[in-house]
Amino acid sequence: MRAALISLTENGRRLTEKLSGELGERFEIERFCFYRRSDEQAKTFENINALTKEIFQKFDAIVFVTAAGIAVRSIAPFVVSKTTDPAVITIDERGKYVIPLLSGHLGGANRFAEIIAEKLGAVPVITTATDIGKRFSPDSFAKANSLIITDLAAAKTIAAAVLDGEKIGFKSDYPYSALPSELSATERCRTGICITADKSTKPFSVTLTLIPKNIVVGIGCKKGVTAAEIEQFVHEIFMKNGIDPERIFAVTSIDIKSSEPGLIEFCEKYSLERHFYSAEQLMTVDGEFSSSQFVLKQTGCDNVCERSAAFFSGTSPIVKKSVGRGVTVAACELPIEIDFERKMF
Repeated sequence: MRAALISLTENGRRLTEKLSGELGERFEIERFCFYRRSDEQAKTFENINALTKEIFQKFDAIVFVTAAGIAVRSIAPFVVSKTTDPAVITIDERGKYVIPLLSGHLGGANRFAEIIAEKLGAVPVITTATDIGKRFSPDSFAKANSLIITDLAAAKTIAAAVLDGEKIGFKSDYPYSALPSELSATERCRTGICITADKSTKPFSVTLTLIPKNIVVGIGCKKGVTAAEIEQFVHEIFMKNGIDPERIFAVTSIDIKSSEPGLIEFCEKYSLERHFYSAEQLMTVDGEFSSSQFVLKQTGCDNVCERSAAFFSGTSPIVKKSVGRGVTVAACELPIEIDFERKMF
């Protein structure tokens, strides 16, 4: 998670400096201080509105050490959707209160505010109804378990039903633990949550279908292949195999491709993890893989895409090697267990 800390005053600068030290081991922190009250470790700015415009879509979280009104006015022109907006938090410059302003659940602002408050000995001011009532939140649950929300309207309906005391149905194609009291896997319910790879599955009158983001795609490519070429072929193969490309969370390949510009650009565009392995590591993977003597001669490994995906996931490919123009693609599904007690970060 990348977080920007913004301050205007000297007290604010000191607070961001402290927070950077406290949070630096778990998060990627960048500090922005008003140019008259800055230090060598921080970037400077003159206009907070211009700064906000520049960084709004570049960070997962933006923390303003300012009055709440300043933060609200700064972000107002750039707010679009709870699915894409970053977490936004404001802290008073004395570090007494930590207030999530935007993307409390999906963006993780509520959870991040709790973490910050713990570091500062401050009070997290959480205002979302499910959180203040210690009730189940479908948004937070989905985010913590890397599940894709397919219907925000259904998520809102279920959150309202939880607050009204209505029992929520639950079905899952994956193992799970710690089912909360608000949910039932056995009762017939009007609304419910279904965790499945098939988004068309609707077992309840109002169904929130959650799809796991647990696909790792192995990619082999020629030197100079573009990100657009990789993207086009990956999407083509996934759609052909009935797998939503949005489920991809990681890309794997051989280490000699770790600096390939097109591959890096593709991963960065979709915020995908990148994992690279040596030919020796890949050749140790057990399983049945297609073999190419040409690839073996060039790389020391007879199959990059299948072996790298299998090495990372520990499973056999669900999409075998497919060959395109300068690109090879395979995919594995990472085993998961749904945990209702899991938290973000």
